[in-house]
Amino acid sequence: MPKSELVGSRIRERRTVLKMRQAELARSVGISPSYLNLIEHNRRNIGGKLLVDIARQLDVETTILTEGAGATLVASLRDAAAGHAEAENELSRIEEFVGRFPGWAQLLSESHRRIDELERTVALLTERMAHDPFLAESLHEVLSTVTAIRSTAAILNETQDIDREWRERFHRNMFEESQRLAEGAQTLVAYLENTSEESELRSSPQEEVGAFLLARDYHVPELEGDNTTEVMDIIIGDPDLKSTPARELAELYLRQYRKDALALPLAELTFLVEKQGLNPTTIAAHFGVDLPAVMRRLATIPRGTLGCPVGLVECDGSGTLTYRKEIEGFALPRFGAACPLWPLYETLSRPMTPIHRRVGMSGRGDEVFDVYAISHSLNSDRFDQPQVLRALMLFLPAQAGDTQLATTMTVGTSCRICDKRDCLARREPSILSDGF
Repeated sequence: MPKSELVGSRIRERRTVLKMRQAELARSVGISPSYLNLIEHNRRNIGGKLLVDIARQLDVETTILTEGAGATLVASLRDAAAGHAEAENELSRIEEFVGRFPGWAQLLSESHRRIDELERTVALLTERMAHDPFLAESLHEVLSTVTAIRSTAAILNETQDIDREWRERFHRNMFEESQRLAEGAQTLVAYLENTSEESELRSSPQEEVGAFLLARDYHVPELEGDNTTEVMDIIIGDPDLKSTPARELAELYLRQYRKDALALPLAELTFLVEKQGLNPTTIAAHFGVDLPAVMRRLATIPRGTLGCPVGLVECDGSGTLTYRKEIEGFALPRFGAACPLWPLYETLSRPMTPIHRRVGMSGRGDEVFDVYAISHSLNSDRFDQPQVLRALMLFLPAQAGDTQLATTMTVGTSCRICDKRDCLARREPSILSDGF
């Protein structure tokens, strides 16, 4: 195949190296994910402005996408060298290394890519096996079917004088149960193997709502300003909201979104951030709202408006995450509770006390994040009910020149995939403890 016809393959390879979602790249260059999929499989030609835009989003020169394996290999080795001091000192000699030892260079590139893929797969499968309700239900179904088959087989084996009609009935039951077992096992295997981001199965209403928000980049322009669009008009017919519980959760979220958008208008909020910086306390005082409203609102601002990405998580009193908006570098667990050291959980013991910390993620490079957390009561005005708490944690890349916090604490994602040794808060051993 000519080099010019392999541009799509190189785009896909570079996107995979950057751990970028196909939908994210498509949205950033103004095309649909399905069209980008055709490009990546070399079914559509690409050039001009679109190629330039994609190269910019992938942080490479357009020549790397068009010239062929040599340029792509150099870019891959540069990514592999990131974070390794000795390798970074020799970045200027990468082209020489590729030219003299192309075989070794290709091996290093493929090994680096394979390690990244394996780490993502292990992390995802581990989270699924630990907390996934779909997995637990499927395993229960398989075990129940095996037990039924085993019981029927025992009766047939131990009873010699069974009536012919009953024997046929037992045989028929065994055949039907065997079919159920085969179908259940196939579904389970397909689910465990399905680790690609584009085809991720959603096993809970929260995941459906998460996919709905991700598709919109967490911003709902229909609910901004004086727009009179009804919440249910947005929900009904949306392909990501398939179940009734998911639609109910989405309705609650969107009604809160509209309330926050009215209290903190987009134009006025972005102007304030440009003038005084991204400080939740300052914003809350300016608009006369509480900190949870500010945190929720900042997580809905369109990408690029604030000058930096903003992530948000929310949990209930049990510590279970009920909302998650991830940003690059600050990984969030897919299911269940997260790292016990997160300020999100610290604030549950100190309701209505704001917490500001500077944190770094264990095993994920040198990037540092500013974290703001607070918990609040949903029924503080009731004497006849136990207090119901919700906690929120806003996180964003640490602001250059901000010396307010002198120390940085190290946290993880979840105990099962955290390599931080001798952690007092650890719930269980890490699968990465042997240096996977």
